[in-house]
Amino acid sequence: MLHRLTPDAPPRERTAALVLVPTRELAMQVAEAIHRYGKGLGAVALPIYGGAPMEGQIRSLKRGTDVVIATPGRALDHIRRKTVFLASVKTVVLDEADEMLDMGFAEDLEAILAATPAEKQVALFSATLAPRIAAIAKTHLREPEIITVDTEAVKAAKTASIRQVAYIVPRAHKMQALGRILDVEQPTSAIVFCRTRTEVDELTETLNGRGFHAEALHGGLSQDQRDRVMKRFRAKTSELLIATDVAARGLDVQHVSHVVNYDVPNASEAYVHRIGRTGRAGRSGVAITLAEPREHRWLRSFERATGGAIEVATVPTVADLKARRLELAQAALREVILAGELDPWRSVVAGLAEEFDLMDIAAAAVKQGAGESSEADEAEIPASAPARERHPAREREAMRKERRESTTGAAAPARRPAKGGKGTVAGYAMAKLYVGGGRKLKIRPGDIVGAITNEMSLDASTIGAIQIWDRHSIVEVPETIADEVIRTLSATTIKGKKLQIRRDRSVR
Repeated sequence: MLHRLTPDAPPRERTAALVLVPTRELAMQVAEAIHRYGKGLGAVALPIYGGAPMEGQIRSLKRGTDVVIATPGRALDHIRRKTVFLASVKTVVLDEADEMLDMGFAEDLEAILAATPAEKQVALFSATLAPRIAAIAKTHLREPEIITVDTEAVKAAKTASIRQVAYIVPRAHKMQALGRILDVEQPTSAIVFCRTRTEVDELTETLNGRGFHAEALHGGLSQDQRDRVMKRFRAKTSELLIATDVAARGLDVQHVSHVVNYDVPNASEAYVHRIGRTGRAGRSGVAITLAEPREHRWLRSFERATGGAIEVATVPTVADLKARRLELAQAALREVILAGELDPWRSVVAGLAEEFDLMDIAAAAVKQGAGESSEADEAEIPASAPARERHPAREREAMRKERRESTTGAAAPARRPAKGGKGTVAGYAMAKLYVGGGRKLKIRPGDIVGAITNEMSLDASTIGAIQIWDRHSIVEVPETIADEVIRTLSATTIKGKKLQIRRDRSVR
């Protein structure tokens, strides 16, 4: 692609390649790679995505760029504004096509491809070749060569020495459960995977507050910051790396003892890719997954993908934690005794022995070394049963049907709550959000779903009913992330416009 660029062309004719990606993190990562590889060719790469100022992107496009790397929603915004010039595009890349379709960008992709020249090379990358991916390939690729990776050999090698464990934990208790599990497991070096950069930052801060040495890694960091984080992690000066999937791609660290899925990955391939980062170079490893009750069904898919069993364990109790701390204290004392050089401390013991029993003195030393428990450690984490499983294919089809129906009539019928209680979807308590735009702005359910999933890297199945009215829309999102969705959407655009986002005031 780089060798087909025309950097000396006039600005409007300069863009020779368009790369479409599902998330802003991947857009930045691809732009950095193109800049690095194409530096000697004078290549200019520009990432464009929602949440960034439109004006700055327009100025950069007017100056001329060789490769545009874009999320579908923002690319379509620029096409409609006529601020991106695609007449000279020779190459179009659809990167992670399955992710873009899962996020509701199918119609946007069709519109974007229709705006590019008929004569071009199209490359499509996807973790799976599902029928809808094959349909896009058939429509937009001419006599393509299909290249597949033999994943079976990779799986056997990656997961053979990995112990896989899952804990079923309500979302409200995941942080507490993670801290307790880490206290019990005592990883020497662990990668914890989260879904969004916001979650990475919050989790890193919380874990550091609990006494761990954790580092954040996500697309919001500069390359220099990433390099410094990885240097400390490789040198074992930090024990926990909290990362998003996109930011962690290409990581090759041999000494990782544990991988933790703080958020369950939405594909078996992603699970295999994550846990393959432990158990390397002949070492054994541990893969821990914190699954919410509704996510229990994914565990069987992961077992099929890895060919190994996943042990469903109970979150350690307060008693388990105390027993583990005593066990660690005993092991630490054994090491100190075997190391010798205790003479400077014998005078302290001798002085106390005149007043107290030697056994009491030793017990007090152990108590002092083991430390006191915090209030969070003293609280039991409620056990959680798996949610009743539903047929995923029927669920996805029902969701598509509801969204199609929501574009007709005065308002779309609301999604029926999934079994599990009134006002819930897939086990979540839902909040209704007001979006200040509707049919008058040609907003469709897919635009709202795409904006939320793209900006926050959420699974589309967590979004509830969407109602499209003439001048506004209503969308249901999990209550636990409602405020974050409001902040995120308020900072980005939908259909190229900044819209008011708030909680629906009609809710009683």
